[in-house]
Amino acid sequence: MGEIVGRDALISAIEALLGEAVGGHGATVVLRGEPGIGKTVLLERAVRSGRERGMRVLRVTGVQAEGRIPYAGLDQLLRPVRTAAVGAGSPYRRAVEVLGLLGEADEPVLLAVEDAHWLDAETWETLTFLGRRVGSDRIAVIMAVRDGEDVDRRLAAAGLPELRLDPLPAADAEILLDRHAPDLVATLRARVLDEAAGNPLGVVELGSAAARFGGPALLPSSLPLSARVERTFAGLVAELPPLTRDLLLLAALNDGSSLDEIRAAGAILTGAEVPTEAIQPAVTSRLVTVDEQYELRFRHPLLRSALRQQAAPGDRRRMHAALAEVLGDSPIRRLWHRASAVPGRDEALARELTVLAADAVQRQTVAFALAAANRAVQLSEDPAERARRQIWAVHAAHEQGDPQTARRILTEIDDRELRAPDRVRVVFMRDHYFPGVSNGPERLPAYAGMIRTMRDGGDPDMAVQAMCDIALGVHYSNAPAHIREQLVDAALALGLDEDSPRLTAILGQIAPIEQGAVVLERLRRFVHRTDIPPTWRADLTVAAWAVGAFEIAATIGLSSATDLRHQGRIGTLSVSLNAAAAAHASLGDTRSALPLAAESIALATEIGQRTWVLGGILITAQAEALRGDTESARRRADEAEQALSSARRFPMLSLVQRARGLAALAEGHAEDAFRQLMRVFDPADTAYFPHQHLHLLGHLAEAAVLGGLLDELRPVAEQLEPVAERSQSPALRVGLGYARAVLTGDYERALADDLTDWPFDRARLQLTYGSVLRRSFRISESRPLLRAAATTFDALGATPWADRARAELRASGETRRRPMDTLDTLTPQEQQIARLAAEGLSNREIGERLFLSPRTVSTHLYRIYPKVNVRSRAELARVITAGLSVA
Repeated sequence: MGEIVGRDALISAIEALLGEAVGGHGATVVLRGEPGIGKTVLLERAVRSGRERGMRVLRVTGVQAEGRIPYAGLDQLLRPVRTAAVGAGSPYRRAVEVLGLLGEADEPVLLAVEDAHWLDAETWETLTFLGRRVGSDRIAVIMAVRDGEDVDRRLAAAGLPELRLDPLPAADAEILLDRHAPDLVATLRARVLDEAAGNPLGVVELGSAAARFGGPALLPSSLPLSARVERTFAGLVAELPPLTRDLLLLAALNDGSSLDEIRAAGAILTGAEVPTEAIQPAVTSRLVTVDEQYELRFRHPLLRSALRQQAAPGDRRRMHAALAEVLGDSPIRRLWHRASAVPGRDEALARELTVLAADAVQRQTVAFALAAANRAVQLSEDPAERARRQIWAVHAAHEQGDPQTARRILTEIDDRELRAPDRVRVVFMRDHYFPGVSNGPERLPAYAGMIRTMRDGGDPDMAVQAMCDIALGVHYSNAPAHIREQLVDAALALGLDEDSPRLTAILGQIAPIEQGAVVLERLRRFVHRTDIPPTWRADLTVAAWAVGAFEIAATIGLSSATDLRHQGRIGTLSVSLNAAAAAHASLGDTRSALPLAAESIALATEIGQRTWVLGGILITAQAEALRGDTESARRRADEAEQALSSARRFPMLSLVQRARGLAALAEGHAEDAFRQLMRVFDPADTAYFPHQHLHLLGHLAEAAVLGGLLDELRPVAEQLEPVAERSQSPALRVGLGYARAVLTGDYERALADDLTDWPFDRARLQLTYGSVLRRSFRISESRPLLRAAATTFDALGATPWADRARAELRASGETRRRPMDTLDTLTPQEQQIARLAAEGLSNREIGERLFLSPRTVSTHLYRIYPKVNVRSRAELARVITAGLSVA
């Protein structure tokens, strides 16, 4: 192969990427452009260069026919290293396993992926997730994709750097044409250059065809360039022997590349053995290659598509049927070819595909489940069953985070074929995906009725799931009490046991005040139960946070996160981490909250969960305000307010006000803090949200005592006394204890309460009481309280509060220096890695938890040690332990 024409800048960029990967700085790039623009040639050049650099090259080509088989592309990519096979699970779990597998190799690795747009969804998710995490590994990932709207959406979600291939300049196109068709007459040469329009494959193939057949080879000129190049390939295939043409069509339709597999299917078609030599004419014509493992590769994907498009439907079905017979030891592939061979509807086959789809959901291959469900819909004979399968497909699309597909299927469902409970489910889903102006609190009673219809129609599991789906929405709806009562009644009528974790999670979110006492009692029984499914524990985490049981929320959240990471359930994991981060932030523990929130945001961003990204941003703002980074906290609060206001999600503005109030407190602007927080308690304000009253009273009371606003605090506290009695909310009871203390001056009574799980609130009491004692000239009594408060606030990372305690100590005549906190020099991810390393986890175990390769973890630790002035894990553990100790 000669030098590539006109791509010097792109070649330099690829060479630089390979060099960085060999040196230990992995990177990923996507080559993209129209068909024939030169992606394949550049990828081949990268493969040769990688091998010359001593890289191990693993490569795969996406095949349109195998785009429905989960992990088909990944399995083919890893075939050379299959002795260390990657296990089952989600794309994210597999990505980490592949990183570990490749990162431990003695040689750098190049993953070369051609036609990545045709990879199955699970392989695409695995490789793009991996591609974002190779920065510290000796791994280069180069993926070639063609342009298109679907590819645009995929790449936008992937967030990978791209190199675009544009048409060749005129001078370079002329050089390329002269290399491949040097003797064309001037007029024909000009036509080829004009019609190829700088597309390298067009220049080469149209030029070669014009050299062989003259001007007629370029007709009809009205066709797109890719179609004319396909015609050129088809013309070359037409010159081959019939058996070779059949083998090529089998290869084009197959979801694998084994020549032996293709020959076996050919033998079924012809009734006679097919020799290996039968493919040789296609190899001689440079249409395909066959390597030493007898793997067949097409010279260009346009040839594959040309073969498929020009084959008669009957021929395609015969080929699929033959492939299905060959693939007896591969049930999934066999079923897909059987489904492709069926000329009409087939209810039995539709049932098989439905079972396969349900199994795929359990195996977390949701994209494949959706494809199987869609094909089952196409094959369905029974209209009612077809409609039920469409509903199931909507759920699969929802699980995959694909709202466009969900909306499309919902518009295709014929309501006349639905049973009553199914019709309710469709209405429920359409409300979610096509929200109207009436979908506020007033819509919730209708939901209660729908859930009852599902239950009464024999779908209790779906009714429970529907209630779980709307629970958090109800929490943030500011629904009137009578509507919440209707939803509570609907939840209690679901038939769940009183000790059901799902019922507890539903009630805690829907009615944290009315049902809070019951929920809290059950949460205390659930807190250490690991036999509860982790997805249910994630819901319990949110419920525990809602009722103000922050310590329980943190414990259950981290417990569920461990199992969710292992299972690779990244969507639910982001929810669990979000709630756990919120719990830690509400406890004043910024050191735990910030890394958890950062991970939650990163994972939610990975899968497009914008709501949980916003939640993570607001939790981060809360923690940043507590540690004194008020400028960043306000910036995040402003960003969230804009998004929430435009979406008219006004109750969540209470979280914006929480961040702003804490930022003002951190800066010592007590009156401003009080006004910001009071907006949440004012029924006339858009940020009014009674459920947040459970969480915010302590902060409001602190602003009141510092700003001399106790008269305004008193009626708020009095109104919340019966709420605390009814809900038994731990957060509200602690907040009321502080409010009573500042209103009555009886701090001893408040400090006598058990505040073991509330270090920030205990330290706040100590600081306030110590300040009162100092100002009353009871110096010796004030100092122990102020010392304890400063120590606790330092341990929690609540620097402004610690500084206030030190200022009070100085005023008492005692000097206490701010400790050098090296942990604050670490990024949130570095803090998380440092903590896990200090707990004794290995690099591999840390990587499995955080979806990182062991090498990346090692690189982070290498950077962490000098930042915190340690040289070993043991020294790091001592630093971390000292930083976390709370007086």
